[in-house]
Amino acid sequence: MARRAGVLGSPIRHSLSPTLHRAAYAAAGLPDWEYTAHEVDEGGLTPFVAGLDDDWRGLSLTMPLKVAAFDVAEQVSPLARAAGAINTLVRTDTGWSADNTDVHGVTQALLDAGAAGTTSATVVGSGATARSAVLGLVGLGATRITVAARTPQRAEALRGVADVDLRVVPLADWAGTGDRTFVSTLPGGTANAAAAEHAGPGLADAVVLDVVYADWPTPFARAAREHGAQVVSGLEMLVHQAARQFELFTGTPAPVAAMQAAGRAALGHTPDA
Repeated sequence: MARRAGVLGSPIRHSLSPTLHRAAYAAAGLPDWEYTAHEVDEGGLTPFVAGLDDDWRGLSLTMPLKVAAFDVAEQVSPLARAAGAINTLVRTDTGWSADNTDVHGVTQALLDAGAAGTTSATVVGSGATARSAVLGLVGLGATRITVAARTPQRAEALRGVADVDLRVVPLADWAGTGDRTFVSTLPGGTANAAAAEHAGPGLADAVVLDVVYADWPTPFARAAREHGAQVVSGLEMLVHQAARQFELFTGTPAPVAAMQAAGRAALGHTPDA
């Protein structure tokens, strides 16, 4: 019996999710599964989901649907509520169950880089992705988190995300917090380049995750590496969040290595690029 899943968002053309999930189906021996991409905006989410038949088992959601999805979910996980964002909908007997696998993506990408045992960490940026970054770092073991932000008021809103000791510093001070684990949630472009100018010697031997994966390496990633940091591409976070989705959709352990290989090939990345 055919099973279907897909990714929804707008714009969706450049999504890597089909590449990752299809590679997982092939590696896991699931020929009856199909994964497709669909251009859907906020106004179109409810009718799109309502029109799906029982062949559909799961949906991956990207911008701008991560908040709108609260309106179509029958159940919402505590993690998704804490993050204020849904990136995963799973078909159940009673409707669609919502979750957030971005948090797992942050935690696992950092664990792979050797950041186990982190108790203190820095998040660069205070936008929507920063909420998932904070929760991902808590999953790693962090009890004290510094947020480096251009807009302190936005950073203050992160205090309610998790039970941690949270402090806020100016964006220019991000590399001097004394932490050994960093997550940049800044988008590519001007903000990323501006933060890169403030990289410094305090990053030597630190682990730095930059959630951006396109046009890699970013200015932020290059600057962090030049100052001695071990830099992790956002592709690794993307792969791990997709792997968790794959498991929720199919009930099968994710072939993470195959998904990583497919993603790296699609972007022209190497593990140390």
